[in-house]
Amino acid sequence: MNKIRVGLASFGMSGKVFHAPILSHHQGFELAKVLERSKSELKDFYPESVSVKTFNELIDDNSIELIVVNTPDNTHFEYAQKALKAGKHVVVEKPFTRTVAQGEELINLADKHGKVLSVFQNRRWDGDFLTIKKILENEYLGRLVEFESYYMRYRNFIQPDTWKESAVHGIGVAYNMGSHMVDQAVALFGIPEAVWADIDKMRSGSEIDDYYHIRLIYPDVKVTLKASLLVREEVPRYTLHGAKGSFLKYGLDPQEEMLKKGGYPTMPGWGKEPESRWGILNTEINGVHIRGKVETCAGNYAAYYDNIYAAIRKRAELEVTAEQALIVIHLINSAFESSRSGMNVEIG
Repeated sequence: MNKIRVGLASFGMSGKVFHAPILSHHQGFELAKVLERSKSELKDFYPESVSVKTFNELIDDNSIELIVVNTPDNTHFEYAQKALKAGKHVVVEKPFTRTVAQGEELINLADKHGKVLSVFQNRRWDGDFLTIKKILENEYLGRLVEFESYYMRYRNFIQPDTWKESAVHGIGVAYNMGSHMVDQAVALFGIPEAVWADIDKMRSGSEIDDYYHIRLIYPDVKVTLKASLLVREEVPRYTLHGAKGSFLKYGLDPQEEMLKKGGYPTMPGWGKEPESRWGILNTEINGVHIRGKVETCAGNYAAYYDNIYAAIRKRAELEVTAEQALIVIHLINSAFESSRSGMNVEIG
């Protein structure tokens, strides 16, 4: 296989936990260089990769074809722009950019240079989301009337010495987790007619938004997305109600924890959940009332990079396009506008 040499722009949380393990175990990629600005930990994990201290060392290397921009959220536009101008294919961590104008500029640059530009929306390959897609495709709930997606954590303190707690536009829970949750909703239901939102700071002393309640308004289904850093008791991750029945799913996809523990996607049993975490389906199928567990599909974050390889080497269509990511940013920005005004914001 003709491997793609990759430059990883950061070896922080997303680099260590997501990109490096997936790329280093993918037969289509070579983790060639990794940017470490202050620490020197790469050699302990990937001794075959080269550690560099500047972003220019990644984009000036003619042998590197793909740059993964997983730097702090508010720097994504700057680094993706530099990489595209240097003639590299680019994967950007979510959120894509802070503004629609920035996203449009990156899309135009990618088109001008004939390069692949995508956003790492790995949670389209969460096992629970794949299961929900199957349930909806098979119409097990009949006509869907309500979809709720919750992502709750309990972190009642301000993390010290991290950019993730900085009062900078584009940093906060709405851009961070909202990018995933809005993307999933749009993947299922398309672009909404309007957005209503309540976005706030709930923790004492918080400089960033750490709570949101977003309603995406569609003509035929009520969609609610909610996240908070002050929820200690477990709530359903997904709740779906339809004319024939309901589906409830607790728990988070296990892949992130597997990666944190040193796992990798080619391991046996990757992405599978124990039966105790399977969702409950209560519905009617062919006139028969059914209530029971539904086996969660195995998640597979590596599928995202399967598609990136195919797009670069075989000109396959992207699963996650920059245009799709731009819609997500538009909806999040509209959610902030709604939160400020208290009104619905129409989506043109």
